[in-house]
Amino acid sequence: MSGVQSSAADLDVDLRQLFASLARNWLRILVVALIVAGLAFALAWLTTPLYKSETRLLIEARESVFTRPNTTNDADRPLFDEEGVTSQVEVVSSTDILKQVAKQLNLSTLPEFDETVKMSSISRLLILAGLKSDPNEIPPEERVLKKMHEKLNVYRVERSRVIVIEFSSRDPKLAADVPNAIADAYLALQRGAKLQSNTEATDWLAPEIADLSKRVKDAEAKVAEYRAQSDLLIGQNNSVLATQQLSEMSSELSRVRANRASAEATAQGVRKALQSGGSLDSLPEVMSSAAIQRLRDRQGQIKSDIADLSTTLLDNHPRIRSLKSQLADIDGQIRTEAQKVLAGLVTEADTAKERESQLVADLNRLKAESARAGEEQVELNALEREATAQRQLLESYLTRYREASSRQDRNYLPVDARIFSRAIVPTEPYFPKMLPIVGAAFAASLLVMAIITLLRELFSGRAMRPASGPRPEPVREVPMPAVRDDDRPVPPVAKRDLMETTAPAARLQASDDERAAAVRKAAALIENAAVGRPAVKEKAPEPSDAGLGEIDIEKAAERLITSGAARAIFVSPEGDEAAASSILVAREVADAGLRVLLMDLTASGAASRPLLDSSAYAGITNLLASEAQFSDVIHADHYSDCHVIPAGTADPMRAMRAADRLPIIMQSLTTAYDLVVVECGPADADGIRRLVGEATEVFVSVLEPSEAITEAAVKLIESGYPDLILVTPAGHGTPGAPVSGRSAA
Repeated sequence: MSGVQSSAADLDVDLRQLFASLARNWLRILVVALIVAGLAFALAWLTTPLYKSETRLLIEARESVFTRPNTTNDADRPLFDEEGVTSQVEVVSSTDILKQVAKQLNLSTLPEFDETVKMSSISRLLILAGLKSDPNEIPPEERVLKKMHEKLNVYRVERSRVIVIEFSSRDPKLAADVPNAIADAYLALQRGAKLQSNTEATDWLAPEIADLSKRVKDAEAKVAEYRAQSDLLIGQNNSVLATQQLSEMSSELSRVRANRASAEATAQGVRKALQSGGSLDSLPEVMSSAAIQRLRDRQGQIKSDIADLSTTLLDNHPRIRSLKSQLADIDGQIRTEAQKVLAGLVTEADTAKERESQLVADLNRLKAESARAGEEQVELNALEREATAQRQLLESYLTRYREASSRQDRNYLPVDARIFSRAIVPTEPYFPKMLPIVGAAFAASLLVMAIITLLRELFSGRAMRPASGPRPEPVREVPMPAVRDDDRPVPPVAKRDLMETTAPAARLQASDDERAAAVRKAAALIENAAVGRPAVKEKAPEPSDAGLGEIDIEKAAERLITSGAARAIFVSPEGDEAAASSILVAREVADAGLRVLLMDLTASGAASRPLLDSSAYAGITNLLASEAQFSDVIHADHYSDCHVIPAGTADPMRAMRAADRLPIIMQSLTTAYDLVVVECGPADADGIRRLVGEATEVFVSVLEPSEAITEAAVKLIESGYPDLILVTPAGHGTPGAPVSGRSAA
């Protein structure tokens, strides 16, 4: 690739000189800023001032508890949630209200709202020239509404039910009148909507009430007629007469049965007492007889007399014997009276039994009558339910109709909103604000002039100074390889010729014979390279001058280009000086137009220091230690188009603990670059295993043939790298400065 080294790499920006230009040109910057501020002041002074005023509405229920209809439920009450208030915002700014306000304030006659009123000559010329649309093509009403929408701002205060109506105008009085008129029109619209709803309700309820009255009358007539036909007379407790009689008869039958059972039980007790000759004093029914009570009194008197006479007379005394005879007659009379009581009880029981039989017969008759009445009661209940439902609906409609009529007659229709802050005529315009506009113009002009001054100083070259560090020597032109139609470089020598110079090497086994064969092949390869290597001189030999088996820098680069290799692993058993091969090959491939990256894995940074003129750059160790990113560790070669990742400044031991990330890093780099060259230093096969992937070439850098080179080559061949290539930097200068023929980065 031909080209001349750019001088941009040799120059730095002199910040002191750059910012000193601001001090040298302060007067010009200040004058321009003052001129711009003066122009801004003049424009603000000539601009027509605009005034703004606002009216505030509060959305709330205006119905009092004394006038609220009793039929109002939650569904009939107005919605005061966020959606409801937002809907009212849209109603306030609706076209109907704006039309009404525009007509009320006669806005169509003002030039501020209609461009056709007092149109200037310049505007007419622009319209005739087609540079401006003709406002007469739009209807006058639409022109006024468009201007009102531009000047009007209706919004809801956050987290409240307050609606703000803002309006701006050139006329301060008009700026206050328009929002007040919009608020009044909104309240009138809401009141009109309620009035219309009320009127529609009364108009609909009147015929409905008349129809319901007729239906209620017919339903109640059907109930009365069916009740008379079915003999379903109503008794006490609003029940059918047959059912009521059945209930009373059941109660009477229960009472009679109880009396009969009581009489029979009492008679049985008296009978047992008489038959056994026991005392009758324990029977309440016997003792309750008046005759028996008199006889018992007489018996007690006689016993008292006998006791008194026994104190003076003996038992056979006629007086005592007479009294004892009377006492025996009284006992007989008592038993006779008890027999009469028993006969009365038996008669009472028989009477109760007869009454019970009669009641049972009557009860059965009433049961049949009640069953018939129950069946007919079902139909009667259906008729009564229909009449009741019609009556309740009629009463509800009558209540609503009376409420609606009273509101309409009294003109009481409260709106669910009120104006709590009316707009007043503003005294100061909100636009333009002189001080902010002039201040902003002055500050902006100062900033722009400072930037222009800095850019002018930078582009003029006065703010540039030579870069510190050694300067590269002049480079010479080298011919570029020919290019095919598909823009891929054609190598100057065929791949067949290149492969002839590469020592064939097969994978060696662990046996002694095979190891000896590998040693002989490596030694022969190194010997051939030594025989064909010329002395180091300033100009590199041409490829035709190379001896058989010699792989120089140019041929190694050609092999990488023609084979399409993605990775090139360089092993330098002889130390840092042999690392020049990877640097020269990377630069050679980069000069051919490929995107090349050189990664330095040497401990001393021998492969990256000549490219960057320093070892204080972040590199692969910083990336492995997670101290930097890819963009921080990739640097440009000072002397070619090659990119380089240096060894880095992080702790090597800490970085090697993350060595397992090397395959991932290599895969990412091979995706971004055409070729990744890795200088591994005196590494063995295990050291380069993480770096090897698809399309990988392994090179051994040789300065002088030696047993160390042979041993390293044998170990690599035995470890699975039979296609090992020996490359020598002989014939090339030190890679710290660009060799003749390279282009600067």
